[in-house]
Amino acid sequence: MVTTQNEIAQVVTKTSEKFTSSQITNPSTGTKISALSLSSIKIKKELEAQHAIQVKPGDSLPTEPFNETDMLLLWNKFAQRLMDQGKRLMATYMQMNDPVLKGTTIVLELPNQSTKEEFQTGSNELLGYLRGKLHNHDIVIEIHVNEATETKYAFTPQEKYERLKQINPNLDLLRKTFDLDV
Repeated sequence: MVTTQNEIAQVVTKTSEKFTSSQITNPSTGTKISALSLSSIKIKKELEAQHAIQVKPGDSLPTEPFNETDMLLLWNKFAQRLMDQGKRLMATYMQMNDPVLKGTTIVLELPNQSTKEEFQTGSNELLGYLRGKLHNHDIVIEIHVNEATETKYAFTPQEKYERLKQINPNLDLLRKTFDLDV
């Protein structure tokens, strides 16, 4: 069974390449016919109809229920697989934020538009993987861009101290106990 859009396009291209030569052989008589004649057009259409790709209609594809835990587990496995294959950029985008499941829609928040566009180019493989492993072909990925989510970096010692104090409030107690400067 053909599962991804790329595989479908490859099969369609291969079948159409079979019928674009300058001469076509009539399958019933075995004689060659010029590719520019009217009878060759008829034969081409018959051959293409015989070799047409049989894709399952959307209503016969599995739609088993799944939960967010299963989805996150497979999401992280796929990210690790991408990392092992050397596709670090896509894996990093997947690990920036945990996706949220809303029905069969996976909502992912990314920091900017360019990240979203790059993620979308590699998301077909991810979508096929998730649909296959979760046995649900209704799954879609929705990407939200949140430009306000930016990492604030601490540069000065005071900023670094404030950041560490946010992480661990006991740091201030330690500073006061030992009468330390920032």
